[in-house]
Amino acid sequence: MNHPPVDVDEGVSGMFKVADSPLDGRVPDGPIADKWDNRKNELKLVSPNNKRKYEVIVVGTGLAGASAAASLAEMGYNVKAFCFQDSPRRAHSIAAQGGINAAKNYPNDGDSIWRLFYDTVKGGDYRARESNVYRLASVSGNIIDQCVAQGVPFAREYGGTLANRTFGGAQVSRTFYARGQTGQQLLLGAYSSLMRQVSAGKVTLMPRREMMDLIVDEGVTRGIVCRNLKTGEMEAHTGHAVVLATGGYGNVFYLSTNAKGCNVTAAWRCHRRGAYFANPCYTQIHPTCIPVSGDYQSKLTLMSESLRNDGRVWVPKSADDTRAPNEITEDDRDYYLERRYPAFGNMVPRDVASRAAKERCDAGFGVGETKQAVYLDFKHAIERDGEDAIRSKYGNLFHMYEKITAENPYQVPMRIYPAVHYTMGGLWVDYNLESSVPGLFVLGEANFSDHGANRLGASALMQGLADGYFVLPYTVGDHIGKHGSSLKPLGNDHPVVQEALESATSRVNSILAVNGTKSPDSIHRQLGQIMWDKCGMARTAAGLKQAAEEIRALRDVFWNEVKVLGSGDSFNQNLEHAGRLADFLEFAELFATDAWHREESCGGHFREEHQTEDNEARRDDEKFCYAAAWEFQGVGEQPMLHKEPMEFNEVALSTRSYK
Repeated sequence: MNHPPVDVDEGVSGMFKVADSPLDGRVPDGPIADKWDNRKNELKLVSPNNKRKYEVIVVGTGLAGASAAASLAEMGYNVKAFCFQDSPRRAHSIAAQGGINAAKNYPNDGDSIWRLFYDTVKGGDYRARESNVYRLASVSGNIIDQCVAQGVPFAREYGGTLANRTFGGAQVSRTFYARGQTGQQLLLGAYSSLMRQVSAGKVTLMPRREMMDLIVDEGVTRGIVCRNLKTGEMEAHTGHAVVLATGGYGNVFYLSTNAKGCNVTAAWRCHRRGAYFANPCYTQIHPTCIPVSGDYQSKLTLMSESLRNDGRVWVPKSADDTRAPNEITEDDRDYYLERRYPAFGNMVPRDVASRAAKERCDAGFGVGETKQAVYLDFKHAIERDGEDAIRSKYGNLFHMYEKITAENPYQVPMRIYPAVHYTMGGLWVDYNLESSVPGLFVLGEANFSDHGANRLGASALMQGLADGYFVLPYTVGDHIGKHGSSLKPLGNDHPVVQEALESATSRVNSILAVNGTKSPDSIHRQLGQIMWDKCGMARTAAGLKQAAEEIRALRDVFWNEVKVLGSGDSFNQNLEHAGRLADFLEFAELFATDAWHREESCGGHFREEHQTEDNEARRDDEKFCYAAAWEFQGVGEQPMLHKEPMEFNEVALSTRSYK
């Protein structure tokens, strides 16, 4: 899929090449409502008796990975499932709180597949592939049926029907939920399906393994190298296809709502082997998180977007108002989201709500000791519905908030501020979810395909399960049907396997050999500060150029001064962190390059030079209506840019408005 470059552009750290021909997403022909059926009808099949001859490797066991592994095994394939946790139940999908979207229209409020499709395209600020988004909306209802059949305890109305609530960017109630722990319940459903296949002998579960490299033979993906985190041993595993479902890269910012183990390593190692990385600058800053309270923090805590159904966001009208929140009268409160966006109020999309909170705080209206927070107030909801009703919806979230802040949100407003939460960018995939390296499929948050420049709330769980249960089981069979019989077994003595093993081992040894004086954590904090200050909610050309320079300098610091305690032949979390940090330090430069080259504002990518008079994002559809897929050219070398044009035939390009 490489194209000879015919154009050269200046990047943040030199010149990057632009491929001469557009990238093909392999979208099927026909009306958008028929595209998925048309693709399924033309896919190659593998007969039931032949499926048992083939092995599929699944890396990651969150919602996307667990559902994919369980589905493939149920179909008859032999599956190896890898995770770096001690159990698939610890995947970060468990942290999702508020809900999962589906176009069921149970409340009879006008929802439909088309409306979910429209809201997702618009919410992504017209930077997602229309065909993928429509497929996502069309299978969303099947996800709910699947999960109910598994016993997922969704909230129900008094009469027993499934309950729905509203999330940002929508004017209908389409979000199914299990109190404030929807991700946990969905993951337990997928986990039960996965473990059924483990018990049946169709899935071999490989916990405590971290993917270190991708094995590619003659241009086709054949397996992975992983490190046994308990023994330090490097292992090679080969098969007929690899499925990557390893989540996002938000921890490049150090402070985020992600679990501390979340990283870019598996995706980045695939990128180094030829997989294009698309739109890395599209990062979601979630508007409702517990604010930073000190330099000692190692992560941040999400407060579900669902809270904005009943909570009202406000700041004092006077920047000098230092009264306690309950002493500030209604007349002295600025419910700024309701004022600015009357049609959606507090339920605007996340990028809009986050920028509005930042603007109020930057203007001096922030609250709390740091002045880097706004209020989320449930006073009116409690007066209207009663405390018991609010507790039944959000009890675990309120409890978590009180345990962290020592403040009772039933009695005083929550203090919230935006934080890094999700990444819309990821490895580039075509309509079949196959990367630019044949045989490597990428699911969920690890790919770029469905959310454009901003994900709507409750759509991450939807995408992960759609990819794993209802898309990949078809498309991976097409690859195996076309190539399976020609893919000969690879032993550990095969040259490409040996090279991958040696490369992974050498990288670990190189990190251990530095033996400097700085801890991985201290360097990671420095990287996070650079990213937040210059690549965070607001970006400028000058800031991004400076960020790239500082990232390269910090990478040199790492390779000359990092100190990793312990050895590589035993359980060593310090070494794990250092290895992930080494990849973050390479990835961060690509992030800055992508953000610098995209001279527009769209969704979560906000360039201060490109905004309207009302401080809203200003897109440049003429120049940047494409997915930017970057090809690795070497560490410190400028990557090659491949452009996949984003075509909008169903939802006309227009300026987003939630007013």
